[in-house]
This record gives sequence, structure tokens and C-alpha cells, in this order.
Amino acid sequence: MDFGFSEEQEMLRQSARGFLDAECPMTYVRQMMDDERGYAEDQWKKMAELGWTGLIVPEEYGGAGLDMVDMVVVLEEMGRVVMPGPFFASVILGGLAIDLGGSAAQKQRYLPDLAAGSIKATLAQVEESGRWDAEGIALSAKAAGGGFTLSGTKLFVHDAHNADLLIVPVRTGGSGIDGVTLLLVDAKAKGVSIRLLKTMDQTRKLCEVTFAGVAVGKDAVLGEVGKGWVLLDRLVDRAKVALCAEMCGGAQKVLEMSVEYAKVREQFGKPIGSFQAIQHKCANMMVQVESAKSATYYAAWAVANDVPEAHLAACMAKAYCSDAYRFVSAEGIQIHGGIGFTWEHDMHLYFKRAKGSEVTFGDATWNRELVAQVVLDAPEGATAPA
Repeated sequence: MDFGFSEEQEMLRQSARGFLDAECPMTYVRQMMDDERGYAEDQWKKMAELGWTGLIVPEEYGGAGLDMVDMVVVLEEMGRVVMPGPFFASVILGGLAIDLGGSAAQKQRYLPDLAAGSIKATLAQVEESGRWDAEGIALSAKAAGGGFTLSGTKLFVHDAHNADLLIVPVRTGGSGIDGVTLLLVDAKAKGVSIRLLKTMDQTRKLCEVTFAGVAVGKDAVLGEVGKGWVLLDRLVDRAKVALCAEMCGGAQKVLEMSVEYAKVREQFGKPIGSFQAIQHKCANMMVQVESAKSATYYAAWAVANDVPEAHLAACMAKAYCSDAYRFVSAEGIQIHGGIGFTWEHDMHLYFKRAKGSEVTFGDATWNRELVAQVVLDAPEGATAPA
């Protein structure tokens, strides 16, 4: 297996870095932290014109038809600049959900507009229990008039206040994985209320979404009634890989900032990088970054090719990257010393993004539990991928 990126992928990386360096400096990031929407419409239009909003959408629906390995390239660059806005929510969570499970009619209705960036979507999964497993899906959806009526609350929904469409896992009966159904809900529908939450990482906006007797038709079902968990699981695996790519990009940037600072900051008449304690910190950070990249690239290849170990690879990558990004960003602050703790320095933006990404789709502990479940359930004699 070749883990190297192709010439086309490297060109995509350079193009993405050039655009983001120009359009997403830290001054913009800080401005969007204080902005309720969390992004600028003109920047979103520029990304749409470049085709970024349709990168992963199949060509027949107006997209570029790229796979998760290609997306890793762009998402790493977005992670480097802590890019705010609804890209992750709409392109990954929304677009992938419809591409993976939508009917021909649903794909034709939504994917061209998502690819063009004219509408935005997101996934509303987590509830008050905070659980990421199927038991955590408790929002009631009762059959009514051939469709369903929704009542309940979803929490920590990415960019719901910017979304036109919500993908909502609901409970239509049964328990566990049986009885979970995915519904497409108009974010502006009667009975839907959205409240922006004040969270630690304001570069990524999260919302509370409440459904009060919201009615949807039978054409709103994504996939099959009562069998939505398998589809959701596949979507979340890809979302984990995408998040890992962002985390790798952020961790790499923190490492670069820390090494550069260690070369120029002097203490006792010497650059602090000449001291063994700082050298060891930087070396440990590099090991974490490179290992996180390896896990992420493998997981991206696995989900892109739908290999049997794709779920295992995604969980392994998320477990490792969750710890690695938090560790690297914390060490980066330590290397920068007093200035690293100040609001004016950018290091805290990476640390906050690391903490937010760490718990999204389950922290390292939860994903290691999923890895253990896969390994223990494997047939005798079978081994996990290297």
C-alpha cells in the first residue's frame, strides 16, 4: 500500500494552502469567533466557486467525485489555520449522509445544491445523555399521516444555525440499533427552534436544536425506517476520519510554531531549543504528529475503499488523534511559556480546537472501547490490521 500522495493531491494541497493563507488568517478566525454566524458569506462563495463544497459529491450531481483520501489533503490544511465555518458540518456530515443513504430522488434534490454551496446541512445526533452509541438515540418520532412527528432535543449540533437541512437520527421503535431512523428535516420548519451555545471553542459553532411536534413526510426518511443505525455508523466513521485530518493539520502547525519559537527565544544567553528538555518535548510532539498522520491516512484509505476493517481503522485513528492533538497543543503552550498562555497569542486557539475535536464523535476512551469490541468480536485466528 502506498501512503504517498499523488502529484494531483499535492497540487490540491498547495492550492488549498495558498487560498487559506490569503483568506483565513488568524485575524479572520478571531473575528469569526465573535460573529454569531461564525463565517463570512463572501468566503463561503469563494470556496464554492473553487468547487470545495462539492469535492466529495459525485460528478453526476455537480461535484468533483473525490474520495476521503483526497479530502484529507484539504481538511489538513483547514486544520492548520483553525478554519471556522460550516464546511465540516455541511460537506462532511450533511453531504456524505445523503450520498451514502439517500434515494435517487433525495440525491437529485439536495446534492447539486450542496455541491454548489447554495444550501447547507448538518447532522443532529447527540442528546442529553451525551452518548454516542445507539442507546443514546431517544428522540421520539411517532408515525403520523404516513410520515412522522418529532419531539425532543439534540445538543452540540455543528452549525445548525447556518443549516437549511438537518439529518436527525430518531427512535421509531425498538431499542439499541433496532428502531433508529434517519430523517431529513427542514431547519426552518414549524416547531424547530435553534439556540447557539457558548462553548470553549468558538471557532466551531455548536447549537441546541429543539423539535416541538415537527411533522415530516415519508419522503423524509434517509435509508430505511428502523435501519438507520448502520447508515449512521458508516457516516460517523467517515466523519471521524475527516476530523482526524483536521487534527493532524492543527497538530503539525503547533509543532512548527513551537520549533520556530524554540530557535529564536533565548534564555540564559542561549536559544531554548538548545536545552535538552525542550528538545525532548519537540521530539515527542513530532512522534505524536507523525503517528497520528499514519493512522489517519490508513483510515482514510480504508473508508474510501469500504474495506472490512474500515470501522476499526476509523476508531483507532480517532482514539489516537484525540490524545495526540491535545498533547501536542498543550506542549506547544508549555514551550511558548508565559506568552503561550495569553489571549493575544494564537496557541490557545489550537488547544481549544483540540479539546473540542477530542470529544466529538467520542473521546479516546470511547473509541478504544469500540476498538476492543471489534477485536473481541473478531473470529478466532483473525487479526486487526497492522
